[in-house]
Amino acid sequence: MLHRCHYRAPCTWLMLDFDTGGALQAVHWAGEEAAALPPLTGVWADKLDAYFSGSLKDFAYPPSSRGTVFQQKVWQAIAVIPYGQVASYGDLARLIGSAPRAVGQACGRNPLPIIIPCHRVVASQGLGGFSLGRQSDTLAIKRWLLQHEGVEL
Repeated sequence: MLHRCHYRAPCTWLMLDFDTGGALQAVHWAGEEAAALPPLTGVWADKLDAYFSGSLKDFAYPPSSRGTVFQQKVWQAIAVIPYGQVASYGDLARLIGSAPRAVGQACGRNPLPIIIPCHRVVASQGLGGFSLGRQSDTLAIKRWLLQHEGVEL
Protein backbone atom coordinates (compact mmCIF):
# COMPACT_ATOMS: atom_id res chain seq x y z
CA MET A 1 0.00 0.00 0.00
CA LEU A 2 1.27 3.45 -0.89
CA HIS A 3 0.95 6.63 1.11
CA ARG A 4 0.46 9.67 -1.14
CA CYS A 5 0.97 13.31 -0.14
CA HIS A 6 1.50 16.67 -1.84
CA TYR A 7 4.21 19.29 -2.03
CA ARG A 8 3.74 22.75 -3.52
CA ALA A 9 6.88 23.50 -5.50
CA PRO A 10 7.48 26.98 -6.94
CA CYS A 11 6.90 25.68 -10.47
CA THR A 12 4.15 23.07 -9.97
CA TRP A 13 2.33 20.79 -7.55
CA LEU A 14 3.97 17.45 -6.78
CA MET A 15 2.42 14.24 -5.50
CA LEU A 16 4.82 11.86 -3.78
CA ASP A 17 4.23 8.16 -3.14
CA PHE A 18 5.88 6.34 -0.24
CA ASP A 19 5.73 2.62 0.54
CA THR A 20 4.68 1.33 3.96
CA GLY A 21 8.31 1.45 5.10
CA GLY A 22 8.55 5.15 4.26
CA ALA A 23 10.74 4.78 1.15
CA LEU A 24 10.02 7.23 -1.67
CA GLN A 25 8.62 5.32 -4.65
CA ALA A 26 7.44 7.98 -7.09
CA VAL A 27 7.10 11.69 -7.73
CA HIS A 28 4.21 12.80 -9.94
CA TRP A 29 3.52 16.19 -11.47
CA ALA A 30 0.03 17.30 -10.61
CA GLY A 31 -2.40 20.18 -10.65
CA GLU A 32 -4.12 21.86 -7.76
CA GLU A 33 -6.12 18.70 -7.06
CA ALA A 34 -3.02 17.49 -5.22
CA ALA A 35 -3.81 20.00 -2.45
CA ALA A 36 -6.59 17.65 -1.29
CA LEU A 37 -3.91 15.16 -0.24
CA PRO A 38 -2.04 15.43 3.06
CA PRO A 39 0.97 17.77 2.85
CA LEU A 40 4.46 16.34 2.68
CA THR A 41 6.29 16.62 5.98
CA GLY A 42 9.58 15.42 7.42
CA VAL A 43 12.88 14.78 5.74
CA TRP A 44 11.57 14.85 2.16
CA ALA A 45 9.81 18.18 2.71
CA ASP A 46 13.09 19.50 4.10
CA LYS A 47 15.04 18.15 1.11
CA LEU A 48 12.66 19.65 -1.43
CA ASP A 49 12.63 22.97 0.44
CA ALA A 50 16.44 22.93 0.35
CA TYR A 51 16.52 22.08 -3.38
CA PHE A 52 14.08 24.85 -4.25
CA SER A 53 15.96 27.35 -2.07
CA GLY A 54 19.17 26.46 -3.94
CA SER A 55 21.04 24.94 -1.01
CA LEU A 56 20.64 21.24 -1.96
CA LYS A 57 22.45 20.20 -5.13
CA ASP A 58 22.17 16.40 -4.94
CA PHE A 59 19.41 14.33 -3.37
CA ALA A 60 21.82 11.35 -3.08
CA TYR A 61 18.93 8.95 -3.60
CA PRO A 62 19.24 5.80 -5.71
CA PRO A 63 17.31 5.48 -8.97
CA SER A 64 14.20 3.32 -8.86
CA SER A 65 14.65 -0.41 -9.23
CA ARG A 66 11.13 -0.69 -10.68
CA GLY A 67 12.15 -0.36 -14.31
CA THR A 68 13.76 -2.54 -16.92
CA VAL A 69 17.50 -3.14 -16.78
CA PHE A 70 17.91 -0.61 -19.59
CA GLN A 71 15.77 2.03 -17.86
CA GLN A 72 17.76 1.58 -14.66
CA LYS A 73 21.00 2.05 -16.60
CA VAL A 74 19.67 5.33 -18.06
CA TRP A 75 18.42 6.52 -14.65
CA GLN A 76 21.81 5.77 -13.11
CA ALA A 77 23.49 7.85 -15.82
CA ILE A 78 21.03 10.70 -15.23
CA ALA A 79 21.64 10.59 -11.48
CA VAL A 80 25.27 11.64 -11.90
CA ILE A 81 24.62 14.72 -14.06
CA PRO A 82 25.76 17.52 -11.75
CA TYR A 83 23.47 20.30 -10.57
CA GLY A 84 23.56 23.20 -13.02
CA GLN A 85 24.79 21.07 -15.92
CA VAL A 86 23.08 19.21 -18.73
CA ALA A 87 23.81 16.21 -20.94
CA SER A 88 22.18 15.47 -24.27
CA TYR A 89 20.20 12.36 -25.07
CA GLY A 90 23.05 11.53 -27.45
CA ASP A 91 25.69 11.99 -24.73
CA LEU A 92 23.89 9.51 -22.49
CA ALA A 93 23.30 7.14 -25.41
CA ARG A 94 27.03 7.07 -26.19
CA LEU A 95 27.85 6.59 -22.52
CA ILE A 96 25.66 3.52 -22.16
CA GLY A 97 25.90 2.18 -25.72
CA SER A 98 22.37 2.92 -26.87
CA ALA A 99 20.36 5.28 -29.08
CA PRO A 100 19.17 8.79 -28.16
CA ARG A 101 15.49 7.94 -28.73
CA ALA A 102 15.70 4.98 -26.35
CA VAL A 103 17.33 7.21 -23.74
CA GLY A 104 14.50 9.72 -24.18
CA GLN A 105 11.90 7.01 -23.68
CA ALA A 106 13.61 5.85 -20.48
CA CYS A 107 13.76 9.46 -19.26
CA GLY A 108 10.02 9.70 -19.75
CA ARG A 109 9.52 6.67 -17.52
CA ASN A 110 11.65 8.00 -14.66
CA PRO A 111 9.44 7.60 -11.55
CA LEU A 112 11.52 10.09 -9.53
CA PRO A 113 11.76 13.35 -11.50
CA ILE A 114 13.68 16.14 -9.75
CA ILE A 115 15.19 13.50 -7.42
CA ILE A 116 16.73 11.70 -10.42
CA PRO A 117 17.07 14.86 -12.52
CA CYS A 118 15.78 13.94 -15.97
CA HIS A 119 15.21 17.67 -16.58
CA ARG A 120 19.01 17.88 -17.04
CA VAL A 121 18.78 15.75 -20.20
CA VAL A 122 18.32 17.93 -23.27
CA ALA A 123 18.33 17.68 -27.04
CA SER A 124 21.57 18.36 -28.90
CA GLN A 125 19.94 21.54 -30.23
CA GLY A 126 17.81 22.95 -27.43
CA LEU A 127 15.49 21.93 -24.67
CA GLY A 128 14.17 18.60 -25.92
CA GLY A 129 11.09 16.98 -24.45
CA PHE A 130 9.73 16.44 -20.98
CA SER A 131 7.09 13.84 -20.28
CA LEU A 132 5.39 14.49 -16.97
CA GLY A 133 1.97 12.96 -16.86
CA ARG A 134 -1.20 15.02 -17.20
CA GLN A 135 0.17 18.52 -16.92
CA SER A 136 0.14 20.47 -20.18
CA ASP A 137 2.93 22.96 -19.44
CA THR A 138 5.68 20.43 -18.87
CA LEU A 139 8.29 22.17 -21.02
CA ALA A 140 7.77 25.33 -18.96
CA ILE A 141 8.49 23.28 -15.83
CA LYS A 142 11.65 21.82 -17.40
CA ARG A 143 12.77 25.31 -18.41
CA TRP A 144 12.02 26.61 -14.88
CA LEU A 145 14.03 23.79 -13.23
CA LEU A 146 17.01 24.36 -15.51
CA GLN A 147 16.93 28.13 -14.95
CA HIS A 148 16.63 27.51 -11.21
CA GLU A 149 19.90 25.54 -11.46
CA GLY A 150 21.54 28.30 -13.51
CA VAL A 151 21.42 26.56 -16.90
CA GLU A 152 20.94 28.85 -19.89
CA LEU A 153 19.62 27.25 -23.07
